[in-house]
Amino acid sequence: MKNICVFGSSSESIDKEYINSAESLGSAIAKRGYHMIFGAGKFGVMGAAARGVKAENGTFTGVSPQFFTELDVLDYECTELIFTETMRERKAVMEDKADAFVICPGGIGTFEEFFEVITLRQLGQHDKPIVIYNVKGYYDPMLDMMRASVGEAFMDEKVGGLYSVATTEDEVFEQLENYKPFAYSKYDKR
Repeated sequence: MKNICVFGSSSESIDKEYINSAESLGSAIAKRGYHMIFGAGKFGVMGAAARGVKAENGTFTGVSPQFFTELDVLDYECTELIFTETMRERKAVMEDKADAFVICPGGIGTFEEFFEVITLRQLGQHDKPIVIYNVKGYYDPMLDMMRASVGEAFMDEKVGGLYSVATTEDEVFEQLENYKPFAYSKYDKR
């Protein structure tokens, strides 16, 4: 594992604990010798993670659709900055370049990114670790919803084994570095 993709909020209005935890995570990614992949944003959780990487002279790749250049939201200090035509292409590039995913607190875009990588994992398209960084219990309601989905038979309980949940930065790296994939496919049981 060399490349860690970090998904997270672009909002500056969120609790500073989310920002601080992301900056610390970015710093730890660099200190441990990993390369970060992210959505190239300079604000919110994304921007904080990038500042953390930069503070430790680490390397990081930002991936952005071209239209974001008109919005003044990008971090142009990335080690590498890749432009795509669409948001779909952006996610594909990040997914392809990543060896692992860390899902930091975020909104609708982060939810979409998480559900895409977990869906792809469920369908056997990758076996990369997916860690939900559950700062301040932010993802507790989503995790409850997923358990309810299992309870109603919309989702197999084994899907819960396709990702892990960390409440501290140390747990994030422990789970990434000790990850052992297991064979699972949604359609193996038909």
